[in-house]
Amino acid sequence: MEAIRPVRRTLLRDRAYEAIRDAIVSGEIAPGAVVRDAELAELLGLSRAPVRDAFSRLVDEGLLESKPQSYTRVTPVVAAEVRDAAAVVGAMHELVTRAAVPRLLAEHIGAMRDSNVRFADAVRGGDVDGALRADDALHDVLVRVSGNRAAAATIARYSPLIRRLERRRFGEGGNCRSAGLHDELIDACAHGDVDKAVRVTAEIWRGLEGLADLVVPADLEVPADLADLDT
Repeated sequence: MEAIRPVRRTLLRDRAYEAIRDAIVSGEIAPGAVVRDAELAELLGLSRAPVRDAFSRLVDEGLLESKPQSYTRVTPVVAAEVRDAAAVVGAMHELVTRAAVPRLLAEHIGAMRDSNVRFADAVRGGDVDGALRADDALHDVLVRVSGNRAAAATIARYSPLIRRLERRRFGEGGNCRSAGLHDELIDACAHGDVDKAVRVTAEIWRGLEGLADLVVPADLEVPADLADLDT
């Protein structure tokens, strides 16, 4: 039975990482909250080892911070870090857009238009998760068609830092990204206008960098006494 092989341990680690990351980004695990591997392992139905691996990755990506023998907690939303992440992710999206536009087929343009319809509907309906999923789906077309794995990995790494603030602002009544700008991007892609597509992409991401200039609410700051908590 060559096709039957043991499930790789890394799959459990990835499951733990994705679940904890998504809970942090959604705000289910709030900024400043202390997280414990034993508790999350029980909730996820996993052993502590993959959860610890996930913690290590999330610390590296800036969503968790850890003090050995003391605590592991969710990082606060820091304006400068969001701005830096948005600049990096935006540059990667410009790169993949430039590479992808000459390779786009009608089916790719159709998928982008469908995603933007879902995005606009979700924005009007106040569906935060739906809007962000549709937004990701639209831009992921360009990421996939570009074939640039390094850019894709960079986008995946730093997007959660942006999503925390973006999701919160959208949930408070912000309009997230503009469906109109998406239309401009899609039209440029459909006409094979690389330079315009890159310019619109840059405009979209400048708007996200601007989110970081807004005042971060006080409840996103980490209480000072958390530093004394043990895991």
